[in-house]
Amino acid sequence: MQPRVDLITLGVRSVEASRSFYVDGLGWRVNREFPGEVVFIQANHGLILSLWDASQMQGEAGTDSPAGIPCITLSHNLGSTAEVDWVMAEAEAAGATIVAAAKTQPWGGYTGYFADPDGYRWEVGFNPTWAVAADGNVTL
Repeated sequence: MQPRVDLITLGVRSVEASRSFYVDGLGWRVNREFPGEVVFIQANHGLILSLWDASQMQGEAGTDSPAGIPCITLSHNLGSTAEVDWVMAEAEAAGATIVAAAKTQPWGGYTGYFADPDGYRWEVGFNPTWAVAADGNVTL
């Protein structure tokens, strides 16, 4: 198995609400969609984000029903603290819940967290020891 991730699937309670947040609110582009079932978004660099009806995901993947806060964070890394602040504001305007305002962390980075309509946590961060290219490619 090669060391890569090609698809991240979030089991969501409402495909419509999640679509509204990511597409209408954040401006992400749908690449393929089966209304009420699943939405596929080409995120970047060959990575696909899938918003899949949680009940269908449970049947196929043997997952538990979504309850409480999902134990995963998705990260959006940027090249400056100003960009972090901008993205956090954009997410809040799109309907995200800010769960941790952006701030300088003890390890030297600058991060904030928001929750999407299903409670999935997104870390928006700047790590001064990582490089972020103009095309968004992050290297350690």
